[in-house]
Amino acid sequence: MDMELRQEQERVNSVKETITEQINRLEAETSKRRMEVVNIRKHFWDEVKVNLDTFDDYLETIIGLRQEAQALSVSQSTHRHASKRLSALRRMQEVPYFGRIDFIEEGISTTERIYIGTSTLTDTSGENILIYDWRSPVSSVYYDYQPGPAKYTTPGGTIHGILEKKWQYLIRGGIIQSMFDTSITIGDEILQQVLGKGTDKHMHSIVATIQQEQNQIIRHDRGRMLIVHGAAGSGKTSAALQRIAYLLYKYRDMLNADQIILFSPNSMFNSYVSNVLPELGEENMQQVTFQEYLDHRLKNEFEVENPYNQLEYVLTAVDNPLYKTRIASIRFKASTRFFEAIKSYRESLESSGMVFRGISFRGNKIVTAKQITDKFYSSDTSLRFHNRLEKLKDWLIKQLDEVEKLERTKPWVQEEIDLLSNEAYHKLFTYLAEKRGFKGESIHDYEIEPEELARLIVRLKLKPLRKQIKAFRFVNIKGIYKQFFTDPILIKQWMDREAPEEWPAICLLTVKMLNEGKLLYEDATPFLLMKELIQGFQTNSSIKHVVVDEAQDYSPFQFEFLKRLFPSARMTVLGDFNQAIFAHASEMVDFHTLSGLYGPDETAAINLTRSYRSTKPIVEFTRGLVPNRERIIAFERDGEKPILTQLSNRDELHRSIASKIADLRKRQYSTIAIICKSAAESNVAYKSLSDIEEIKLVKSGTIEYEQGIVVIPAYLAKGIEFDAVIIYDASAEVYGNESLRRLFYTACTRAMHHLQLYSVGEPSHFLRDVAPEM
Repeated sequence: MDMELRQEQERVNSVKETITEQINRLEAETSKRRMEVVNIRKHFWDEVKVNLDTFDDYLETIIGLRQEAQALSVSQSTHRHASKRLSALRRMQEVPYFGRIDFIEEGISTTERIYIGTSTLTDTSGENILIYDWRSPVSSVYYDYQPGPAKYTTPGGTIHGILEKKWQYLIRGGIIQSMFDTSITIGDEILQQVLGKGTDKHMHSIVATIQQEQNQIIRHDRGRMLIVHGAAGSGKTSAALQRIAYLLYKYRDMLNADQIILFSPNSMFNSYVSNVLPELGEENMQQVTFQEYLDHRLKNEFEVENPYNQLEYVLTAVDNPLYKTRIASIRFKASTRFFEAIKSYRESLESSGMVFRGISFRGNKIVTAKQITDKFYSSDTSLRFHNRLEKLKDWLIKQLDEVEKLERTKPWVQEEIDLLSNEAYHKLFTYLAEKRGFKGESIHDYEIEPEELARLIVRLKLKPLRKQIKAFRFVNIKGIYKQFFTDPILIKQWMDREAPEEWPAICLLTVKMLNEGKLLYEDATPFLLMKELIQGFQTNSSIKHVVVDEAQDYSPFQFEFLKRLFPSARMTVLGDFNQAIFAHASEMVDFHTLSGLYGPDETAAINLTRSYRSTKPIVEFTRGLVPNRERIIAFERDGEKPILTQLSNRDELHRSIASKIADLRKRQYSTIAIICKSAAESNVAYKSLSDIEEIKLVKSGTIEYEQGIVVIPAYLAKGIEFDAVIIYDASAEVYGNESLRRLFYTACTRAMHHLQLYSVGEPSHFLRDVAPEM
């Protein structure tokens, strides 16, 4: 083994030399290309002779411009590719590769040693591959097979052969720390070492330790939708990000990072996962929360509630007299039944019910709302709905044209002209002169005509109104949406089933909020859908792939909306239905709902059952909190059992937490989370524990995920892991309601190495269910 290790280290040294040579060559090339780009930009106009006197001169100028722009584009592109390759090589200096397969291809007698890393490396001749990219077809053998018959698929067909051996390397700073023949070694020592490390402020790539089921996710390439359901800590998100890197590699001529969008749970999570793709040499995709999208579309019309404020209400406002109504509202408006009701309501507007705004100018009505309604319903009803609106818009623009002619001679126009400043008058004069063909010195020969100036003044005054009409602002979407709730009996027209018994109260609550200019979170997507169905969907066809993380937090309604929003996109959906913590959980998405989006033939589902995040004792404890516990398998990584400490009052609690944190710090845990049920409880905990050095409070607006000691609501900790987790108060008083089981499970599954639970008074029945001895 020592001899083999020595030979392998010699190979690493040789590969490092090749990498260093290529880095030196590329550094010189990127420097040269950078100078070229700077030079072309600096002297761009020196190289182009601008002459527009004749058509031939004009043509020559255009050709010159195009040639220079093309030269600049080529230099910029070459510089960009060289820079990207340079950063990949620099990463490979530290860790050139992590795996090796000894493979005999069918029909060939010799064994080929294939080394696998994060990027391809060839020798100086460019003919021999020293390292294969983990995404290349042959690398799939490393992830999918144990020694024996194996195969991999290439664009030219399937290659069969025998996998003789499979090795894993742990290389740091160019030195082999350890290497394993995985066909002999029992268990995955490298994975254990990786998981045994502490966390930092970023998620990292896991290409060295991808397991077979995760590899299926990464390389899956069929149908419109891939659903990944996985236990907490099973590597769903990490596998999905490697999947993006794989797709960007495989379809590099057709797909770029700008055409992929990740819907993540919160802005802090965006910061947490921002490292993964750059580590693999790929640019980051677009990342957005669903709330950010809603705000972008609706903030000018409403004060839009965010999902965390909604959840905070659900967790803390049980005594509110409207609580039962609000819960019923959240659940019903999350459903596909409500989605279909909104669609039916919109279809009914074909024949009646549209609400319009009248159009006024200077306090005078140009067209009343009734006139617009009469015009809409008297015009050609055989046209498609949106085309009818377009015709209505054109008619309104014509009414505006007529008003423009009438207004020119009115006294207010002359008053406006008299009040013009010298600067404003000069601008209007210049504009009209140039429009008439006067240029340079000849501009002074132009004599302004009063009628022309009056026409321009009126046109400028009417411009905002014209813009509003072109943007369909004469359609009163808020009024149309509100109308849906004005009479509770009306919904029977648009639904084939009964509405919930709380529907009349839901209607009153919705109208009240709309009148106050507020849009509850459960109304935001339905309102936007109504707007899109009336004005025409603002689809985004440039997006080719959508990744939805924490899918269980989205309602069936929201998925129907996303499908229509990105009509050209494939979708990867990641979720753990045991972590469905939002109030619409009874109407949450499941495999059946998601399969219905594109149909079973276009949908595939992969289950990840093995949990890697936590030690075996923590996984065995947490899986007991949820149904189907037998489907969650713990990875063989030993550790201490979770601890429950029961206390009699809050003062004792805070002293005990402070002492526990001091102990955890001594044990070199760098990320410690005190997880609370809600933001309200987090505020109380943070104030009481503020004497602890460098303690931080995480709120829903927190953007950067930071290391250290944090106090955080359970719903913001989703998707993030910590070395140690302290459950602030696991008492029956705080976690007494069965509806909080999934939230409690989510909080406990954030722990990698240590889980401490405190209870002020009697512990929650969740704990009695899972560990009676606690």
